[in-house]
Amino acid sequence: MRIVFIGPPGAGKGTQCKRLTQMLEIPHLSTGEMLRGTRKESALGRIVSGYIDGGRLAPDYLVMRIVNKRLLESDCHGGCLFDGFPRTLNQAQMLDEQLAVKNNRVDLVLDLRVGQEELVSRLLKRASIENRADDNAETISARLRVFFTQTAPLLDYYKGQGIVRHIDGTRSPDEVFAQIRSCVQATKPKHD
Repeated sequence: MRIVFIGPPGAGKGTQCKRLTQMLEIPHLSTGEMLRGTRKESALGRIVSGYIDGGRLAPDYLVMRIVNKRLLESDCHGGCLFDGFPRTLNQAQMLDEQLAVKNNRVDLVLDLRVGQEELVSRLLKRASIENRADDNAETISARLRVFFTQTAPLLDYYKGQGIVRHIDGTRSPDEVFAQIRSCVQATKPKHD
């Protein structure tokens, strides 16, 4: 299965991604980690570093080059979990085109939902535990605003394909995972 996992900062996505990749035995593709990993490589790595070091998002065509390269690795042939990707409508369309070349597609989009007030509360708590002075209510709210405005078009795009499943992220981690497992099992291709 190829699954796109969408969730705002503070929704508990990292915990759920780890559990899901273990359950399905598929790789967890975090574009953030992949982009940081390319910094040690070749010309592409130097270009990506220029964006990351400048605090900017890498352009879609660079992100797609890195994702496409990763998808060619053998552990991805049976599926993967996309985390932090796609971030834009253009990336979603490019991913669909790339997967279609090999008669594949995104099978499921999990939309982990938590209200903004709860997210701010969780992130402030995490910031105080981790002593992150830069994470205050104002910066957290700004990050969440960016997430929600970027994500809405993605969800509409995937809703048009009928593959979005909403997950209530306000429940306990075990209850959240039970919802995720149900969605995956209902979507999983049946083999004869």
